[in-house]
Amino acid sequence: ETNAGETNARETNPGATAMNDPAIVYPVFALAAWTGLVLGLIPVARLRAGRRGLVGTDDFKFGESAAVPPAVSIPNRNYMNLLELPVLFYVACLLIFVTATTTALILALAWAYVAARVLHSVVHLTYNKVVHRLALFTISNGLLIALWALAWLQLPSRG
Repeated sequence: ETNAGETNARETNPGATAMNDPAIVYPVFALAAWTGLVLGLIPVARLRAGRRGLVGTDDFKFGESAAVPPAVSIPNRNYMNLLELPVLFYVACLLIFVTATTTALILALAWAYVAARVLHSVVHLTYNKVVHRLALFTISNGLLIALWALAWLQLPSRG
C-alpha cells in the first residue's frame, strides 16, 4: 500500500518486490562478511611469518616489500581484489533496494556474483591457478554487468 503521491514499484514493475523487502541486501551482507573473513587472514599470515622469521616489521613499512613471501602477500592481494569491482556490486544492490526493483532474476544474479567472488577467493587463497582465477573473475564481471543492465532496465522512469 502506498501513500498519496508515491509510486508503487509493483504497479510499474510487476516483478519487483516491496522496498522494505531486504532480499537484495542479503548478498551484500554475505560478500561483506566474506571480505571481513579475508581481512582476518592478513594478520594471521603476517604474524605466522613473523614468528617464523620470514618477515620483519620493516617489510610492511610501505605496503609489502619484495621480501614478503607469496603465502603472506596473497591474502592481502585478495582482500584488495574484494575492495575493487565489488564496490560496483554494492552500489548496484543499493540502487535496486532503494528503487524497489528487486526481481527473482536480479536476486539470482546477485547471489551468483557473490558465489563467483567467493570461489575466486578460494582459488586465489589455496592452489592459486591463474586460469581458474581468470575464469571466475570473467564470470563475476559478466554477472556484474548483467546486474547493472537489469538495474537500469527495471527503473520505472528510465526514459
